[in-house]
Amino acid sequence: MSMGVTTLEAIASFAPERRVPIENLVDRLGLRRTKLRLFQRVHGLKEIRFDPELSLYDVVLPAARRVVADESTASRVRHVLYAHTTQAVTPAHIDPAREIRDRLGLHRAEAFGLSHQNCASGMAAVDVAGELLRTEGRPGDCALVVTGEQAFSPKIQLIEDVAIMGDAAAACLVTLDGAGDAVRSYVTRTVGEFSAAMLLDEERSLRFSKVYAPELAKVMRRAVAEAGIEFADIDLVVPHNVNLQSWRQTISELGIPREQVFLENVERFSHCFASDVFLNHTTLREAGRLVPGRHYLFATVGLGATFAAMVITHGASITPAGTERDAGREAA
Repeated sequence: MSMGVTTLEAIASFAPERRVPIENLVDRLGLRRTKLRLFQRVHGLKEIRFDPELSLYDVVLPAARRVVADESTASRVRHVLYAHTTQAVTPAHIDPAREIRDRLGLHRAEAFGLSHQNCASGMAAVDVAGELLRTEGRPGDCALVVTGEQAFSPKIQLIEDVAIMGDAAAACLVTLDGAGDAVRSYVTRTVGEFSAAMLLDEERSLRFSKVYAPELAKVMRRAVAEAGIEFADIDLVVPHNVNLQSWRQTISELGIPREQVFLENVERFSHCFASDVFLNHTTLREAGRLVPGRHYLFATVGLGATFAAMVITHGASITPAGTERDAGREAA
C-alpha cells in the first residue's frame, strides 16, 4: 500500500450567474423582518446565487468538466466521489454520482456518493479519495471529488436563525504526491448528541449553540498540531460561509486575529452546502492570495454535528485551461 501524500492537484468552482439579495427571499422563506435583520446585520449576509431554472447537473458539471477537460487527465480518474448535504438530490431511481460520472465520460471510474457528514462531506470525500488511492491506486491515478447541489426547497434553504443556503459547486482532482496542494492533516469529530440537526428541540439547540465555537476551535487546533506546525504558521483560515457571527465566536475562542480568517465570501455567496471551502480556495487563488509553500486551514461544520478541519500546503497547482477565468460563470 502506498503511503503517498494526498494532493489537491486541481480545484475549480462554479456558481450560477443569478444573484438574489436575501431581502428578496422573505416571502419564499417566510422570514419576519426581525429575522431578516438578524441575517443582514448580525450574520453579515447580503446575497446568494440561486437559479431555479438550472438543473442539478447545470450546477455541478461545469467545474468538474474544467478539471478533467484534458484527455490525459480524464484517463487517470479511477474514482468519482459526489459529496452532498441533502440526501435526496435526485429522484430515487437516479444515482447522481453515476450520472455525473457518465456525463463526464469517465465510464471506467467507480462512482459513489457521500452525504452523512452533511456540509462537512466535501472534506471527508477528499480524505476517502486519498485512502482509496493509497490502498488500490497505481502511480498517477487520481480521484475526482465533486460537490454541489441546489436549495430547491425553502425547507432546506433556511437553517433557522443560522444560515440561508445558496447554490454552488466545486471539483477537486485528488492524487498522491502530485503537484498541487498537499494535505498535511485532516481531523473530524462528530458530536452525536446533536444528530437530529434541524429537528433538535429547543434545549439541545441552545446547548449546540454554546458548544459550537469551542468544538470547532478544538478540531482546528488539533488539525494544525497534527500537521506539525503552529497556528501562527497558518497563512489563512479558509472557512465555510455559514455566517459572520459563528466565526466571530470561533475567532474569539481561538484567540487569533480576524484577518487570519477569509470571510469576504459570506456576503457574496452565503453558505453553499459542502462547496464553501473549495469555492473560497478558488477565490483566494484567483486574487493571488495563496502563496506557494504557505499553509492554509480548511474548516467547516456539518449539521448533525460534524466538525472538520484540514491543513493544506499550497504548491504549484496544475490548473486546467480555463479554470480560473472561464466565460465569467465561475463562482470566484
